[in-house]
Parts: sequence; C-alpha cells; structure tokens
Amino acid sequence: MPRTEDKGNEWPPRSATEADIDSWEERLEEEREAKRVNDEIDRLIELERQELKKRKPQAKLLLLGQSEAGKSTLLKNFQLHFAPKAFHAEAEAWRAVIHLNLVRAVNFILESLHIPTQAPSPASSSVSYRSTSSLSTVSSGSRHGNSDALRALRMRLSPLRQVELILHRRLSVEGPSPTSPREQERGQPSAPPRQPDLAVKVRSGWKALARIRRPTSSTNQDELQDTRQIIDACADDIVALWADESVQAGLRERKIDLEDHYIFFLDNASRVSSLRYIPSTEDILRARLQTIGVEEHRLALETVDAGSEWIFYDVEGCRGQRAAWAPFFDDVNAMIFLCPMSNFDVTLKEDPTINSLLDSFNLWKSICESKLLADATFILFLNKMDLLNKKLKSGVKFSDYVSVYKDQPNDAENIALYFRRKLSAVHKHASPKARALHIHMTCAIDTKTMSTILKRVKDVILITTLKDTAMI
Repeated sequence: MPRTEDKGNEWPPRSATEADIDSWEERLEEEREAKRVNDEIDRLIELERQELKKRKPQAKLLLLGQSEAGKSTLLKNFQLHFAPKAFHAEAEAWRAVIHLNLVRAVNFILESLHIPTQAPSPASSSVSYRSTSSLSTVSSGSRHGNSDALRALRMRLSPLRQVELILHRRLSVEGPSPTSPREQERGQPSAPPRQPDLAVKVRSGWKALARIRRPTSSTNQDELQDTRQIIDACADDIVALWADESVQAGLRERKIDLEDHYIFFLDNASRVSSLRYIPSTEDILRARLQTIGVEEHRLALETVDAGSEWIFYDVEGCRGQRAAWAPFFDDVNAMIFLCPMSNFDVTLKEDPTINSLLDSFNLWKSICESKLLADATFILFLNKMDLLNKKLKSGVKFSDYVSVYKDQPNDAENIALYFRRKLSAVHKHASPKARALHIHMTCAIDTKTMSTILKRVKDVILITTLKDTAMI
C-alpha cells in the first residue's frame, strides 16, 4: 500500500512566505487592538464605579403639616446646620421679609386701633381690618391726653403704607390670597381677629428679587433701597408706638394677640430698622413666610457628608391646597410632618369652624394611610414646645379643649407625651404596613436643641437614602 505524504508533519518545516508573515502580524495586531479596547472598557467601568462610590446619594424629603406648623422655619434650620455658608449668604434677601413683617405689624396696629388722623388711610392696605364698633380710639384712656400725640404719630408713620405695598409686590404672589385681609376688606367690615393673619405669602424665586445688587440703575432696586431709608427714618416713631401704654391697652381691650415673631421684631424695631441692619440668625429663624403651592428647595450639604444634595418639597398647608399634595408623595425617601402643639385652643384661619388640633390629627391620619408613602421613612416633629409652655403658664387649660385629657397635669412635658402617644397610635393602626416612626419634640427657634435633633434626623435620612439606592 503506497505511503501518503503528511505535509503537516514535515520536518524541517517549510520556510514561511511573505504572505504568511503578513497574515500572522495582522492577527497579532488585531489581538493587541482587541486587548486595548477591552482594557479601555475595563478602565472606564472602574472609573464609573469609583465615581459612583464617591457620589453621594440624593435624598428627597417631603415637608408636610397644616399652615403655620413651622415647615419654613424647620427648612431654615436644616440650611443653618448643614449649609451654613448658603444660609448666611441669603441674609440680605431675608432683610426684606423681616422689614415686611415689621411694617405689616405696625400698619395693622394703626388700623385696627383706629388711631385718629386728619387724613383717611389708603384703602389698599393689605393689613387693614376696619371696624364699625364703638371703639373709635385706641382706648378710653387715650381719648383726650394722648389722642393728639397718637394722631401725629400715625401721620409720621403713614409712609409705611407705601413701603408695605412695595415689599408685598416684590416678594408675594400676584394678587391677594383668598385667606388674606384684603379679601375681608371687600366684604362687610368686621372687627379684627384675635390672631390676625399678617403672613408674607411668597412666590418662587423671591430671594433673588429681594436682593439689592450694586451697581445698578434698576428702578425696582432703587425702590427697594428707598423702602429701607423710609423704615430707618420711621424707626423712632415705630418704637414710640409700640411702647405707648394706651396702644398696649387698646390691644388688650380688643383682645388682639400678635404672634410672637411680630412681637419680637417690634421689640427690636430700632435695630431692625437701621440702614446698616444685617439679619442675625435668630432674626432669620423668626421671620415668617407662608408657602404658596409647592416650593422645591435644593440643599447642598457643606458640613457633614459634604457633597450630598437634599431636595425638600415644602408644601402649602392650607386645607384648600391639600388635594395637590399627592403627586409629590411618589419617590420620596422621607416624610417630615410637623404638628404645632400650641394650637390646641385656636381654629384654622382658612376655616374658623375647625379646631387646629383636630385638623392636625386628621391630617396626620390621612398621611399615615397613604399607600404612596408606604415605603417612606416617617419623621414627626411635635413643634412649638416653647409656645405650648408659654400658653399653659398663662393659665390656659389643655383639658378645656381636649376633654379626654381630664385631670392630668397641665404642663408642657405631660401634654407633649400625650401628643406622642396619640400620634404614635394613629401611625401604628393607619399605616399600610409596619414601619418605624421617629419622633422629636421641638422648638424650631432654639438653635442649640435643634442642632442635636437635626444630627439624629440627618443620620436617619442618610441610612434611608442608602437603603433606597441599594448601597447598603
């Protein structure tokens, strides 16, 4: 049988041709290119992994509670403690809000006490509460001796009407709110309420509008500067009005209780009115704003966990606006609810037939029941501990308004524990599924206490966000 030649095992092997060498080199080059591409992909993946590791998770937080629960003040506290540079950089913008708080309080006092004057006050005042009652002067003790002095004082303070209109236009939403005093002026005159609504209802972007930029020829900026000069010129008269005994007597006679933040700015009128005035931390925390609609606030943390961003959704608390809350419930990491404990003896300004405490309890129950918030972390602030304590010490009995409290101690600590037990029970029974509830008793203007509380809240938010982003 003839032998078959096996060229594959030929030895010595044939010499490679030039074509064979070129083909071999091409294959090597292709392999090198493939390895280079793979290495580049691996490098980019590693860079992305490292970048993701460095990148802080973004937390979405929902602030809820009835109107005047303290949501805006809490938001300022978060900024003060975790983004202090940004907080102090906005002091100039807050000055306009503080001036409007002060001017509204002064104009309200002048109008509600009907201090006599030779000229009628402008009908456009946004804090006017006209009265047909027989109390046509400040008080019975001021009908003779003090009336001339008070008339002159009112005339000198009359420019503050225009100041109020300018500041209102710069900061507020277009047109009056349905719950503002302006609406009351259109109907039948009525006596001023015991707790007047002098809230500054702001629109989105108000901080930029409130700053004075230099150099500028803008009419609007010149107008804002003029308001500061007028307030400075009226400083002594504002102090004199607030210190006048007959004015204080008139407020007591009409049972008008200005809220604490307005009293604070009136007590500090000389300092606040100065042209050189720069708002202090306490001033900014006490300045009152009322959110219109939903405000989104982005907080870039500067201290702990620097680089993280928290997005707050500050939602208007008035009853008529609550139907618009639901779209903001989705995809939030934590919900912070504020319950103002001091409001147990007052009714809602937007609906005087409803007790504020009952409304807060019902609102809390509906939020706990929300399936959209089933996976969110719940944080409850039992707020306004200072005002609760002040009210109880004045002689107001909690059991007169909450009958089930009966003869338990009428002090802030025990009543706060009642709130804690009550709202915890509602959360337990109304929630779609079991979850933790973090409760804090707070006074939002007490920066020392708030610092400790917010550090705990920060840890809760961080852990929640990491879990939600599957990083732990």
